[in-house]
Amino acid sequence: MPEPIRLPPQPDACELCGRQAPLTRHHLIPKALHDKPYVQKRYAKSERITATLWVCRPCHNQIHKLFSEKELALTFNSRDALLADSRLRQFVDWLSTKPAGFVPRH
Repeated sequence: MPEPIRLPPQPDACELCGRQAPLTRHHLIPKALHDKPYVQKRYAKSERITATLWVCRPCHNQIHKLFSEKELALTFNSRDALLADSRLRQFVDWLSTKPAGFVPRH
């Protein structure tokens, strides 16, 4: 019997801004694209399921504001790739200086 696929455990803080806040799971390869052939060719099923980041709601919102689902799947599918984008990096750097309960107005 195959080993069950396990998701990474939830950390204590956002994996982008480092603030302690309620966290949401961001799928680095969007779930809506898991059945697309171009995604299935690039990523094994276990990778599609487990490639996630735990992020606070403001960081999660900013990711989806900046990138399309296809861009996320093909280009911005890792923490390093996300943070390499200057727009997201600027937002994360700014947000990291705010207190845990702070929610930016968009």
